[in-house]
Amino acid sequence: MLRLNNISKSFLQRGIVLNDLHLSVKEGDTVSITGPSGSGKTTLLNIIGLLDRPDAGEVLFRDKQLLSYDQNQAARYRSLNIGFVFQDHLLLPYLTVFENILLPLLASETSDADYSRKTDEARRMMEKTGISGIASKYPYQISGGEAQRATLVRALVNQPSILLADEPTGSLDRRNAEILGDLLTGMNREYGITLILATHSQDLADRMKVRYALSEGKLELQAITDN
Repeated sequence: MLRLNNISKSFLQRGIVLNDLHLSVKEGDTVSITGPSGSGKTTLLNIIGLLDRPDAGEVLFRDKQLLSYDQNQAARYRSLNIGFVFQDHLLLPYLTVFENILLPLLASETSDADYSRKTDEARRMMEKTGISGIASKYPYQISGGEAQRATLVRALVNQPSILLADEPTGSLDRRNAEILGDLLTGMNREYGITLILATHSQDLADRMKVRYALSEGKLELQAITDN
């Protein structure tokens, strides 16, 4: 489904972050990437999501070369195929939770019928994740765990092929981290969404089927399980 070949990336102040890196991800896989701060985990996810470009290498999604895309093509790729969950929820403070969740639909080419169907699905996902009762509240009125669950539903509202999660439990306490981990793996099973996450949490990493460690710019396979 996704292949990264010979990916290299450096920054002026940090030097080489990714060094001739390779990654292959199958449809429906759950993948964890662990590593110390500054090792390049976020940079790698940003390259997959075309939020950043490598200095060298190629990124192929279903055998299509993504690095040849212009800005409009890259935006369309993200809109149709990628959902993002970050450590900070990034909910807009002047919109309700439900309005925040529907934002990706407004930024994509969505027919009236498709918008209605995805809105109904968003309500179902809110119920499934236990946040239907806060739909009309604003971000300052809800807890961090509720905000992160809203972010997850927002990331899935366009029914992407890949969910990229960057330290999704980093700002949560242990109980809310477990809840979000359950939701991430549950959404993978129910919708078949490919999940790629960067995390410092070994507990969360261990719940993924394929586990990598990122060190010195390269990925080292740690385990493949039946999760």
